Amino acid sequence: MIYPMDDDLLEDIEEQEQIIRIEVEDEYNNVRIDKYLSTVMDDLSRSYLQKLITEEKVLVEGKAVKANFKVKGGQTIEIYLPEPKETEIVPENIPINIIYEDADIIVINKPKGLVVHPAPGHETGTLVNALLYHCRGQLSGINGVLRPGIVHRIDKDTTGVIVACKNDNAHRFIAEQLKVHSITRVYHAIVYNSFKEESGRVEASIGRHPKDRKKMAVNVRNGKYAATNYRVIENLGNYAYIECRLETGRTHQIRVHMASINHPVVGDTVYGPAKDPFKLEGQALHAGVLGFIHPTTRKYVEFQAPLPDYFNDLLMKLRLTVRG
Repeated sequence: MIYPMDDDLLEDIEEQEQIIRIEVEDEYNNVRIDKYLSTVMDDLSRSYLQKLITEEKVLVEGKAVKANFKVKGGQTIEIYLPEPKETEIVPENIPINIIYEDADIIVINKPKGLVVHPAPGHETGTLVNALLYHCRGQLSGINGVLRPGIVHRIDKDTTGVIVACKNDNAHRFIAEQLKVHSITRVYHAIVYNSFKEESGRVEASIGRHPKDRKKMAVNVRNGKYAATNYRVIENLGNYAYIECRLETGRTHQIRVHMASINHPVVGDTVYGPAKDPFKLEGQALHAGVLGFIHPTTRKYVEFQAPLPDYFNDLLMKLRLTVRG
C-alpha cells in the first residue's frame, strides 16, 4: 500500500533520475560553476558538487569543465548523479530544539542550515541522523531507510516547526491530513518591496521549471494547484514583513508564489535577486505555527516556534533604516 506524503517529499522521489539539466539564467553570468550549482541545488553540498565536477559528471554544453569555470546565461548544464544508495543512516548526537514529544510524535524547531533527511552530499549531519540518536531508532518506516519518521519537510535554510512520527500509525494519520490540506501551516517572511494592500492571496499552479529542473515555477504545464494567503504585518521601506498561510504544500511554495507577484523572499538567491544585500544564509523564511489533529488523542494541537535571532536582527535593522 502507498501512503500519502507531503508534496515536497513526492517531488524528491520523482527527482531520482541520473541526469539533471539546467539552463543558466542571465543574472548568474560570470559566477563560478561550483558556486552557481550550490545556489540552485541547495540540497547538494558544494563539496559534493565539486567532486562531481572533478569526476567530469558535470558538463557545460556537452563538455567537462573545472570548478573555477564561470557560467554564462543561456548555457545548458548537465549533472550526472550516481544512483542513490540505500545506505545505513547513522544516529548522531546532534543537539535539537524539541518543542514537544510523546510516544507518537516529536516536534522540532529546526535551525537554519540543517538538512532534514540524507541526500547525496548530505549523508550525515541531518535532522534524521539526530532523530535516530534521540529516539533510539523508534521512528516510522513508511518513507524508507533514508527518511525514517519524516512525514513532511522544510527547506534547509528555512527555520521553524517540523513534526516527525515515531510509528507508522501516527505517520499515516498525519500524512492523510497533509493530503487533504487540513493542517495549519503559518510562516513568517521578509520580502522585497512594500505592499499597497493589507492582505492578499496567490492562487497559481506550481510545477517543475521547464528549463531548470531544480527550480519550481508557476503556471507551467505540469503544475499542481497551489494557494497561499498572505497578510502584511509591517511595511519596511523597500521591504515588508509578512505572514503566509498555506492552503497547499507544494515544493518551495511561498518562495515561488511571492516571487511571482514581485515580492521574492529576502536572501532567496534562487527565486529572487542573485545578490543578497544582507548576506544572509538563505531565505528569510520561518515556519512559525504547525497545527494538526493528534494521531492518538484525536484533538487539535498547535505548536509554535519563536522567530530566530537573525530574523529579529534583520527586522530591527530595517526598522532603524526606515526611521532614519
